[in-house]
Amino acid sequence: MSDQKRDVLQIGKQVEMFVDDTLIHRMEKTYLKLNPPEKKEIVLTMDQPWEGSGSGIYCSVFKDGDIYRMYYRGTFDNSSDHSNGQACCYAESRDGIHWERPELGIHEFNGSTRNNIIMLGNIAHNFSPFLDTRPGVPPQEKYKAVAGYAPRGLFTFVSEDGLHFTKFQEEPVLTKGAFDSHNLAFWDAQRNCYICYSRYFASNLEPNIEAPEDSAVFVGVRAIQYSTSEDFIHWTEPQPNEYDKGPLEHFYTNSTLPCPGAEHIYLSFPMRFMPERFKIAGHSKVGVSDNTFMTSRNGMFWKRAFREAWTRPGLDPRNWTQRSSAPAWGILETSTEEFSLYINEHYQWDDSRIRRVTVPRHRFASVHGDYTGGVFTTKLLAVGGNALMINYATSAPGSVKVGIIDESGWPISNFSTEDCDIIYGDELSYTVTWRGNADLSSFVGKAVRFKFELKDADIYALRFGDCT
Repeated sequence: MSDQKRDVLQIGKQVEMFVDDTLIHRMEKTYLKLNPPEKKEIVLTMDQPWEGSGSGIYCSVFKDGDIYRMYYRGTFDNSSDHSNGQACCYAESRDGIHWERPELGIHEFNGSTRNNIIMLGNIAHNFSPFLDTRPGVPPQEKYKAVAGYAPRGLFTFVSEDGLHFTKFQEEPVLTKGAFDSHNLAFWDAQRNCYICYSRYFASNLEPNIEAPEDSAVFVGVRAIQYSTSEDFIHWTEPQPNEYDKGPLEHFYTNSTLPCPGAEHIYLSFPMRFMPERFKIAGHSKVGVSDNTFMTSRNGMFWKRAFREAWTRPGLDPRNWTQRSSAPAWGILETSTEEFSLYINEHYQWDDSRIRRVTVPRHRFASVHGDYTGGVFTTKLLAVGGNALMINYATSAPGSVKVGIIDESGWPISNFSTEDCDIIYGDELSYTVTWRGNADLSSFVGKAVRFKFELKDADIYALRFGDCT
C-alpha cells in the first residue's frame, strides 16, 4: 500500500490536460491525438517602410490591463542579422483580432517619428519584452526584455511603460549560446524565479546539416537551453533542454510559456527547421520549416508526445520557404472559450505577415477513441473535489462514459461505467453524473482511477471541482 500511495497524483482542483502521458495508466484502442489550431485572419501585413521582407518574426504578445501588446521584428536592411537596419515594432489591440500601429514618436525613421518603433539597431533583431508579474516588482521595472546574439551575448532591459526601454546593466547576463533568434524570458510563478529560454548550437551533428550562417558560433543543431535567475541580474549557467524521445531536430525558436489556466504545465511551440530541403524555385535561401508542440511539468525535461507538425505550411507556396511558421511567444485568452496564438507567414517575401490561430480552451491535444470504441484509465489520482468535470467532444452517435476504480482495480459500486449517464456533445466543462448523482464527497482525499470508455470521442482535460 505504501508503494501505491507514493504513486498517487495530487492534482487538487487544477486543470489537467491530456497533452502527454502524465495522467495515463493504460490505453486500449485509444491514443493521444494532437489537435492543430484553426487558422484565422491576417492581423498584420508588413507594409510600412521599416517593415521589409524579414519583418514580422520573433513576435511576443501578452495582455496588459485592457489592452493586448504585440512586439515584432522590423527590417529595412536585410544584409545581416547584425545590421543596424533593424527595429523592434509595437502594435496593440483591444480584442486580439484588430491590431493597430500607434504613432509613438520615439525613434526617427527617414526624417519622421510617426512610426511604431520602440528600438533601433542590431539589438532590435530579437528584442523580446514581457510583463513582469513578480510580486513587488518596482514600477520602473514593470516591463523587461532580453535581446542579443553571439559573440556579444544576451542583454537585459527594463521599462516603466513597455515602450521606452533601457539596459538593466551594461554587460551581458549570458554569453554561452548563439542567441541569434527568438530568445525569451518571463517570471515563472511555479518556480519563483525568472527563466530564460535561448538558442544555442548542440554538438551532436547529423548528416546533411547545414552550417549556420554565422561562422563565429559553434556549428551544430539549433537547440534550446534554459537559465534561471532570482533577480534578473545573476543567471545560472545555461543548461540544454532534455527530451523523453525523438531524433535530434533543428529547433529554431521555442515560444515556451505556462498554459493559461493550467500554469503548472509548460507548453512549447518550436519552429522546426529543415535546412537540407528546398521547395520553391527562385527563392534566395534553402530550408523549409513548420512548428511542433511539446510539454513539460518542470520547464527542464520535455515530453514530445507528438512528432507531427502543430501547423503545416499548407497550400500556400510562400510558406514553403525558410523560417516561416514561427509561433509568437504568448497565448491570449480572447474569450472565455478561446485561446489566440500568432504565427509568422511569408518570411522573406514582399508580403510577410502575422496570422492569428485559435485553440478552444485547453484543447491542444486529447485522448481519442474512434467509432469502434476504446478505453483508457488514469493513474491513481487523489480526489480533490466533490465533482469531476471533463472537457470533451463527441460526434452525433459518439459517447463518453466514466467509471471509478478503487486502488485494487475493482469498479466502485454505483460509480462504474455502467452507472454513468451517457455523455455526448461538445463542452469545455461538463460535470459527470452516475444515475443522476455527481457528488464525489465520499471520495475526497482518496486515491482512485478513472476509466473512460470512448466512442468517436475526445477527452481533452479533466479537473475536480465543487458541485452545487
